[in-house]
Amino acid sequence: MSNPQNFVLDRRRLIGAGAGAAATAGLAAGAAAETAQPVKLQLPCVVSTWDFGVAANAAAWKVLSKGGAALDAVEAGARVPEADLKNHSVGRAGYPDRDGHGSLDASIMDQKGDCGAVAGLEHIAHPISVARRVMERTPHVLLVGDGALQFALEQGFRREELLTPESRKAWKAWLKEHRYHPVANSEVRTYGKDLGTPGSKTNHDTLGMLALDAHGDLSGACTTSGMAWKLRGRVGDSPIIGAGLYVDNAVGAATSTGVGEEVIRSCGSFLVVELMRQGRSPRDACREAVQRILKRNVARDPDFQVGFLAISRVGAWAVQKGFSYACCDAASQTRIVESESFS
Repeated sequence: MSNPQNFVLDRRRLIGAGAGAAATAGLAAGAAAETAQPVKLQLPCVVSTWDFGVAANAAAWKVLSKGGAALDAVEAGARVPEADLKNHSVGRAGYPDRDGHGSLDASIMDQKGDCGAVAGLEHIAHPISVARRVMERTPHVLLVGDGALQFALEQGFRREELLTPESRKAWKAWLKEHRYHPVANSEVRTYGKDLGTPGSKTNHDTLGMLALDAHGDLSGACTTSGMAWKLRGRVGDSPIIGAGLYVDNAVGAATSTGVGEEVIRSCGSFLVVELMRQGRSPRDACREAVQRILKRNVARDPDFQVGFLAISRVGAWAVQKGFSYACCDAASQTRIVESESFS
């Protein structure tokens, strides 16, 4: 693989991506870049969204490199950003809703099509593990709010305060603005001041992770603290199977990042996998999913972002300009951040 390069993400472009790849939508969409460099990953492999996926992939790789299952790998990987107190969009340090409540969403899905999810979960640091318990120990797929919390406590998860002093301080500062206007990459902007470049280590979003193990089985995980300053009770795409995450062991898997409302409206991750089933490459499937979103009434917010990450059954992928992701495979045995710009 080529060396990582830094880039500045222009949210006003349409960026398609592919096979084990991503597509990001910004509204004043221009033509997608057509050049991509396909990479054949050796099994096992793991890919995830955003730069903080490097540490997550390292944890997943410890499982995969020893012949472990993809399901165990994605859970282990997702737990890393969930516990990162510097990450304000995934896990316990995430920014709260506009009323000051921290709540988390997560989903997980395995090679058999089994899945579990939690939404609006408060006081529990690892929603991805609760989601797996929902999958394995209940007849349900999704538990929400107080019910999800009750279930987590019954399963032995520890109740704790999610809101960190830093997150609380940011929330109180936001309250002084007296307005609710979530924006793309809000986690890198505090009251007009840029704290980082999109794609940099300070630019966080949902962690979506897809893994293909040595046995050829796929699994995926998605976890987030949701949109900063959201309305209390708001749920995005991350815990919605078929929107934020979908796995079909015969075809491939997909996950999403960005503004969840737009992904829910398009059943985005399911759409990507279904397009792959019809013969599209992961790159073309991601591109088509983004283009369908752009055909909708997206005038609500001319700066929103949506991204898809997809991996095919054989683990082949390519990436195009404008998306930050992390990968790890048997060839390199390293966690590599790819923020490349193909011209």
